[in-house]
Amino acid sequence: MENKSNIFLELKGVSKEFPGVKALKDVSFSINKGEVHALIGGNGAGKSTLMKILSGAYTKNSGQIIVEGVETEIGHPSAAEALGITIIYQELNLVQSLSIAENIFIGRHPKTKSGTVDWRTMNREAARLLKEFRIDLAPQTTVKSISIAQQQMVEIIKAVSKNAKLVIMDEPTSSLTTKEIDVLFQMIRTLKTKGVAVVFISHRLDEIFEISDRITIMRDGTYVATRDIDKITRSELISLMIGREMSQQFPERVSATGSELMRAENISDGVLLDNISFTLHEGEVLGFAGLVGAGRTELMHTIFGSRKKRSGSLYLHGKEVSIRSPKQSIRNGIGFVTEDRKREGLALNLSLRENVCMVAIQKVLTYGLISRKKETESSGEYIDTLGIVTPSAEQKAMFLSGGNQQKVVLSKWLMSNADIIIMDEPTRGIDVGAKREIYEVINQLVAQKKGIIVVSSEFDEVMGICDRIIVMCEGHITGILSKKDFSQEKIAALAVGEGV
Repeated sequence: MENKSNIFLELKGVSKEFPGVKALKDVSFSINKGEVHALIGGNGAGKSTLMKILSGAYTKNSGQIIVEGVETEIGHPSAAEALGITIIYQELNLVQSLSIAENIFIGRHPKTKSGTVDWRTMNREAARLLKEFRIDLAPQTTVKSISIAQQQMVEIIKAVSKNAKLVIMDEPTSSLTTKEIDVLFQMIRTLKTKGVAVVFISHRLDEIFEISDRITIMRDGTYVATRDIDKITRSELISLMIGREMSQQFPERVSATGSELMRAENISDGVLLDNISFTLHEGEVLGFAGLVGAGRTELMHTIFGSRKKRSGSLYLHGKEVSIRSPKQSIRNGIGFVTEDRKREGLALNLSLRENVCMVAIQKVLTYGLISRKKETESSGEYIDTLGIVTPSAEQKAMFLSGGNQQKVVLSKWLMSNADIIIMDEPTRGIDVGAKREIYEVINQLVAQKKGIIVVSSEFDEVMGICDRIIVMCEGHITGILSKKDFSQEKIAALAVGEGV
């Protein structure tokens, strides 16, 4: 029986509705003091909605929130903060031009007797916190000069400095290297020793099993189950998430590559990329693996024309082409599913209908004018084909879950009928069930003789879906592996420049 005195926060029958959508339905579970409580579920499961309610960004429609035995209403982020609840979003909330110390104490700077900012005290306290969490940075360093991983550490320290009792982390490892994840996990373990509870939201099951004490599974806005992490298997967890057995993560595909679609020769940008050469064939899934900073994303942007190329040549169907802009890429049949769907892949203020059709606009014209009927019909096909969860095609992209946003980005390029589709981290932030759906779409595309380039930081993913894997390190290709040579050890060694 659960010890009530150890419970920090309890939810009872919490529900939330938006126009046309019941995002949460009667959710009930508890979070203990000093535990890492993982929250997992498919896209549209309600995880983000629930966390926004706890952080004061949304208000619930019904149900109870009980914090340390007292029922409370969290009507505003300041109310959550007063209760000791803080949230760290995927999109970090730091002021880039300010120092680390200023960001940690923003809005509550220590003051001198005369009422001015007490810089000495602020920097001293920031230095103490950085040292406590073993972060080797000077408090006066500007945030824009440090890495994303380090910025995330600053966010955590900022939360702790506010005497947080519960820290919510939304996909905290999505942009981190393996070493940076180790540092993050050490910080989380330090928080536990201080009695701080952590809600850890992630789609990466390996991380959840490594860092969590308990796990709560949600599906379609409802609570499914809470389990001790040492009392549930990976397959049981996946079954609870998707509501069915999933026998195989990566769907089988018979590889049948054809003639050359693309050839890159000696691509350099004068900054990072140095003489990159590779080929892509019809019906091939070509993977690009490597660590953060290897140059994979920069290479894709250079090929697509959204980043300047200094030298080198690009050939499509054996003919040299000059691509200096994304518009030229689209005209040449190249699509790009960007890793940053919110900033580069979507127009968040526009509807799902408009986003799906924006690249292949000529397909929805009638007498030179955009036909809303054609847009609705076309977007409706992709809503059905990819299983996009939305009340209608008129839903704004900003209100879709991360996984459904990714499916909209993919729909846009499917509608363009591109011969070559570059997919940069196509399953980042997507649950295992939705990942499988993306893999099946990739299989359908290569069956149509299209060429697919997949950039992924997950070695098991590139091994599971690709025909060949190109490994990069510091702007160079360090190895090209055929399927018979795939292994995580080989990829990892090449990714750090060993065996070159």
